Amino acid sequence: MNNRLKVLRAERNWSQQDLAERLGVSRQSVNAVETGKYDPSLPLAFRIADLFELSIEAIFTRD
Repeated sequence: MNNRLKVLRAERNWSQQDLAERLGVSRQSVNAVETGKYDPSLPLAFRIADLFELSIEAIFTRD
């Protein structure tokens, strides 16, 4: 699954650690999602979408 997480994070000048703390996950989890090594659970995807005030579909797309 592709995602815009890195771009959205950079637009806010947040580090991976900043985003991880806002989401309640580890920095390693954020890195894994950003690089496509890990697809987030549905609850995490909703937290990400809520944080950025976007729909899940606006952040995550199929390969």
